[in-house]
This record gives sequence, C-alpha cells and structure tokens, in this order.
Amino acid sequence: MITAYLAQNNLAPQIVNTENTALLQEAVWIDLLAPTNIEEALVEQCLDLGMPTREEMQEIELSSRLYRDKDTLFMTAIMIAHSDSPEPKLDPVTFVLTEKKLITIRNIEPQSFQLFGTRLQKLEVTHRTSNDLLIELLDATIDRLADILELVGSRLDDYSKTIFRPQTDDSAVKLDYRKLMQKLGTSGDLNTKARESLITFNRLITFYAQTNASRINHEGQLRLVTATKDIASLSDHANFLSTKVNFLLDATLGMINIEQNNAIKIFSVAAVIFLPPTLIASIYGMNFQFMPALAWKSGYLITLGSMLLSSWLPYKYFKYRKWL
Repeated sequence: MITAYLAQNNLAPQIVNTENTALLQEAVWIDLLAPTNIEEALVEQCLDLGMPTREEMQEIELSSRLYRDKDTLFMTAIMIAHSDSPEPKLDPVTFVLTEKKLITIRNIEPQSFQLFGTRLQKLEVTHRTSNDLLIELLDATIDRLADILELVGSRLDDYSKTIFRPQTDDSAVKLDYRKLMQKLGTSGDLNTKARESLITFNRLITFYAQTNASRINHEGQLRLVTATKDIASLSDHANFLSTKVNFLLDATLGMINIEQNNAIKIFSVAAVIFLPPTLIASIYGMNFQFMPALAWKSGYLITLGSMLLSSWLPYKYFKYRKWL
C-alpha cells in the first residue's frame, strides 16, 4: 500500500494507485507499507529512484544499510512492532531522503508511525519539509523505544515482587515458576530487541547528521544532538534492564532449587523416621523357628510400642534441631 502526504493538503493521508500517480510528485512524505513489486516499480518510475529490495534491507553490513546515491540518502534501521504482544516483531525499515521528499519502506506497523501520524497535523507549515519530517519521525521512534523500555522495567518490577514475596505454607496460590521464567524470557527478548533498535538508530542519526549537515537547519541539528543523547541514555537503561533480567532468572532458579531441596528434605526425614520401625519389623518377620521373645504373650504389643517409640524419637530430634 502506498500512502502520500501532501504539504499543501495539511499532510492528510491519501492512498495512491495507478490512477493518481501525480500525488507522488506532489507528496512530501510517501509511505510504502508492505509494497508489492508493482507498487515499488510505480514509485521508482514516477520518482526516478531505485528502491532497495527486502533482501537488501535485511543485510547487516553498514554499507548496505547507510549509503548515499547522488543526492539521495538511503538509511535502514531496525524497528519493533507488536511490542505489547507476547511475540514482538523486529524488522528493518528504510528511510529514503531526497531534497524534497521522505520515503519510508516497511513491512511492519510500528506504533511510532502511528504516534508520528498524530503529530503531523500539529506541525507548522515551515516545518513540513522532508528533513523536518524525518527528524520528527526519529523523535517519535525514540519516544516509543523509551515507552517500551519503561514497559519492560515495570514488568520486571512486578516479577521481582512476585519472586521475593514471602511464601507461607498455607498460601492459597503457589507460585508457578515455569510461567514466571517464560515471562522473564519474553521481557528479556523485548529488551534485547529494543537495544538492537537503539544501536541501528544511533548509527542512522550519526550518518544522517554528517552526510546531510548542509540541509539541516540549526534547530534540526540541536534536535539531532538531543536525540543522540537520548539514545545513549536509553541504551544504558537497556543494559541495566538486561542485567536485571539475568538477576531475576538466577533468583528464580535459586527459588526452584530451594523448593526442590525442601521436598527432598521431607523425603529424607521420612526415610530416617521410618527406618528403625522397618528394621524392627524386618527382624521379627524372619522365618526362624527359635527367636527370642517369640513366645511372649505380650510380644506383639511390645514390638509395636518399640516401633512407635523408634519413630517418635527421631521426629522429636528433628523438631528440636529445627530441621522440620
């Protein structure tokens, strides 16, 4: 799908097809969402530009993601979509910047584009150039990445309270450590994706500021400097969250080991308690004709008493040592 935004039309979105290709010439921002080969060819023909293919967008070489062709900048960064879902998606998004147009090529729908769309109507007329739109879109993306890291941090705080909350024996709900570890893994994965996205945007902004410095006004340069500082602080915060994820995973494994040790301790104590009665019963269960006290009239009761006493004494000893 091709969407065109015209400056003289208050940047209202308009769908482009083969019948209104003139909009491509007039638009200041052209957004290609999951474009087909026909749509890409239509844009290339109308604007005389070579659009990168999806395979080229996915290449990790810096020279393939950030390069200049004549007066046109091609910049690719990694963005996150569906960050609120259990399976966030990471995919490259390409920004093509000419003197008069901003072209975005993407196959996902990051919320930063929705946030950017709400800001378009508030832009002043003098700030509706391709450079201003790109800087505004970068600001919206960084804001969204900050929201994602805040979401991860909030989740980790909740998981931390759950892990270290005192658990009593009569608790109505027992903690499911397996689900908790899955949730921790999901949050850690989202944090890793955010870190990767921040790295690519840091490179993009550096390349853009150095390559296109002559076309960026003073206000835009200040905003890029601020964006670079924001990315640096967010990267530090992402590193902190990554450390916290590892700590909570280790703590969860430690809690699992403690519960397993408690279960094994109970079985061990039970085995020790029932060992003396079992020994007595085994002795008097042997099939010998002559055995001491075998003909006693009260031998059965004495044997049962000995078995109970041999069980009670280890139990009281374990209680005294607070092993139970």
